[in-house]
Amino acid sequence: MNLPKPFLEACERQEQPPTEHCLLVNVACQKLTHYNSQRTITLTISTATKGSGQLEGSFQTPLGLHRIHKKIGDRDPIGTVFEGRRPVRRDGNGDPAALIAHRILWLEGLEANLNRGGKADSRKRYIYIHGVGDESRLGKPHSKGCIHLGVKDLIPLFEAVPVGTLVYISEN
Repeated sequence: MNLPKPFLEACERQEQPPTEHCLLVNVACQKLTHYNSQRTITLTISTATKGSGQLEGSFQTPLGLHRIHKKIGDRDPIGTVFEGRRPVRRDGNGDPAALIAHRILWLEGLEANLNRGGKADSRKRYIYIHGVGDESRLGKPHSKGCIHLGVKDLIPLFEAVPVGTLVYISEN
């Protein structure tokens, strides 16, 4: 796996060795790169309309080293719409009102005072990688802090990555 230098440096700072799968989110390019020993895949995403930032209530995408804290939705059909991490309906394909759909990868920050603890805690901010009903905005900032991914990319990614997978969110 050929991880970028900033990702490796963040791992070293946190004394966290890279995991079998690693995800790099590039806010400037609106891309998520999935690294593993088999291959590297780059996917189109959407991050926050308000850019990157750490604070609760900012509606910005938090930077730094994270890990997947929890996976939600593995037994639910594609098209499931979630509210409060619970399935509420199953008709979210193409529905612009389906803000969180299909699957959720809930992120937990690993860097104290950056994305872990206090008012900058990514897990307490409910920062996810998740699907949306209306995928027409992928490739442009459009979330309230989360990372949006199209269902055709989200489902295979969800199935491939285990809880604990490292996720590095970078401005560029």
